[in-house]
Amino acid sequence: MVAQTPSRATEPRTFIHTSVVLQRLHNQAPLDHFTLSWLMGHLRRRSFGMIMLLLALAAMVPGVSIVAGLLLMIPAFQMLAGRPAPIFPRRIANHPLPTRHLAALVQRAVPVLRYLEKFVHPRWPTPFEATKRLVGIVVIILDTAVAFAPLPLSNVVPALLIALIALAYLEEDGLVLSIALLGSLIVVGVVLVTVWEIVIGAKWFIGLW
Repeated sequence: MVAQTPSRATEPRTFIHTSVVLQRLHNQAPLDHFTLSWLMGHLRRRSFGMIMLLLALAAMVPGVSIVAGLLLMIPAFQMLAGRPAPIFPRRIANHPLPTRHLAALVQRAVPVLRYLEKFVHPRWPTPFEATKRLVGIVVIILDTAVAFAPLPLSNVVPALLIALIALAYLEEDGLVLSIALLGSLIVVGVVLVTVWEIVIGAKWFIGLW
């Protein structure tokens, strides 16, 4: 009697952590320049989550937050629309970017990710398409606070939450994703109250004249 080998359909899927994917990108990156088109071609199924994670990390840097925030809108709206992968305008997708910037970002992010992956890992599986659309909606709302933050450094917390949402999405961790989404609701509420107070204060100040 011949023993049957398990088919590929029944074999457990090997999960690859985000830090490993990033390190591979770093190792395979062109020497001088890379493009978003090259990046998305190597990421494939993880392209949405990884693009959001990288842009969210960049959005925490003063002076870059507005540009990164505006770029974040593109994959977020496409997630909401149910696209399989992000599509950037050709001019942006093929624009050469210095590889040294990607290398610096990866070198800083990988050790942190390796530590976080001890706590963020696959659990509480969620429907992929429904989760993608929900993440898209929340990222759009948070990203508005990143790109149009009314106060200095007020972009940091929303960008940090987007990074956490992206990481939980990449690591397929439904528990951390739920916590991050709840935190997002709280942050959005605080931002709305802050903006309202600024508007009321501006009206009061104008009324003095």
